[in-house]
Amino acid sequence: MRFAVPMAQGQICMHFGHCEQFAVIDVDDASKALAKTQMLLPPPHEPGLLPRWLKERGVTHVIAGGMGARARQLFEEAGVSVTVGAQGGTAEQLVTAFLGGSLVTGANTCDH
Repeated sequence: MRFAVPMAQGQICMHFGHCEQFAVIDVDDASKALAKTQMLLPPPHEPGLLPRWLKERGVTHVIAGGMGARARQLFEEAGVSVTVGAQGGTAEQLVTAFLGGSLVTGANTCDH
């Protein structure tokens, strides 16, 4: 599994399309342990670009605070699992909580 989490100032960015970077975290399928974290600079924001860009980098799961309906649709069409409404924390904390079934989510913070 490979997770992507939009980041700003070391924490999850609440607006997916306007993050500073993406934490891309590889997870060992057998042990569910975090194996490797990379920080990737996204290309300039264009509608529909980030889902394709992340899929091309092998991302299978996205954890976000907020994400527009079109981006969610593009991820789902590409077979990428999307979780929105995540609040606060580092990428590693969020992925660990997701894997342990304890990730707390609220409302999608994006209204478009």
